[in-house]
Amino acid sequence: MTIDSDTTNNLAANISNGLRRQVEVIIFGTDTPAGRTFDIALLVVILASVLTVMIDSVPHIHRDHGDLLWQLELGFTAIFTLEYLVRIWCTQHRRAYLGSVWGIVDLLAILPTYIAFFLPQTAPLVVVRLLRVVRVFRVLKLMALFTELNEILTVLKNTARSIFVFLIIVMIVVVVFACIIYVIEGPENGFDSIPMSIYWAVVTITTVGYGDLVPQTPPGRFIAGFGMLVGYSIIAVPTAIITRELWERINERQDSHPTLNWNCPVCAKSGHSLEAAFCQYCGSELDVPKDVRTQAVTHAG
Repeated sequence: MTIDSDTTNNLAANISNGLRRQVEVIIFGTDTPAGRTFDIALLVVILASVLTVMIDSVPHIHRDHGDLLWQLELGFTAIFTLEYLVRIWCTQHRRAYLGSVWGIVDLLAILPTYIAFFLPQTAPLVVVRLLRVVRVFRVLKLMALFTELNEILTVLKNTARSIFVFLIIVMIVVVVFACIIYVIEGPENGFDSIPMSIYWAVVTITTVGYGDLVPQTPPGRFIAGFGMLVGYSIIAVPTAIITRELWERINERQDSHPTLNWNCPVCAKSGHSLEAAFCQYCGSELDVPKDVRTQAVTHAG
């Protein structure tokens, strides 16, 4: 019996697609033993790599064990590089993943080590890997934390315009206070210029108060005290804006229907309806395996 080349190619393609699908379920699935094991292992490696960089920053440890720690870092980088390439290989939306926030974070997790070959001082930047910890919140019943993270990010996105307008108003208030204190105090009391006065106004209105630049005249001190009161008052504005939006999101979620245990391959967000074929956040195709969708429907029933 002879097997032609087309049959061989089709068989190889089916095997490759099946393997890719299994790997995709492990990496992007949230409710399988293999996926849970993968997330736990990834979490351990991330924390170990960051701890290695932190320990290496201690002078006497770097002097005695610097070579060993550098070899460990190269090993961690090799693991993360392989994982990054596997993510690109298994997802059906490679371009979308590469341009997504999580795709960029995954890339930044490995770049500092390679750059360190040319600029050694950039090696500590690998602590950016800590950002990857939030994507494995789904481990060991931590899926709720990952959902809460998505809620907070969505709230910040929805309130961005209001916060931006608020920051413009704050900037105007800061400049006004700076000009007033510059006129009252002047260079003889340390307020050499309006930019220096703006620095003082920012420190005062935010109630930080470094004490390196202090008004000396009674009118200047009155302005400083009034600025501190204004600072306390404006703190409540962004808090109210964000709290209101967050409260509305929580109420919407409480009234929502059962969702899939599946993260979007592109934006890594969850909370999609049981029938969803596309991500409700970024619009990418979810490509949910039938067994995962069936299991979610069964649990919901």
